Amino acid sequence: MKLLDIFLALLLPPFSIFLAEGFSVTLIINILLTLMGWLPGSIHAVWVLSKRAERASL
Repeated sequence: MKLLDIFLALLLPPFSIFLAEGFSVTLIINILLTLMGWLPGSIHAVWVLSKRAERASL
């Protein structure tokens, strides 16, 4: 994962998911989690981006 990806995931979770995945179910889940609180949205964003980086390295 790039440093910019982590930075965006912590500050603007839905935006970072949108840049990585586009408009998808993952984005909607992240928006809902972010509305419930900034921390759940950020954790989800970092997790999604780390899994995406893991899949890309295979």
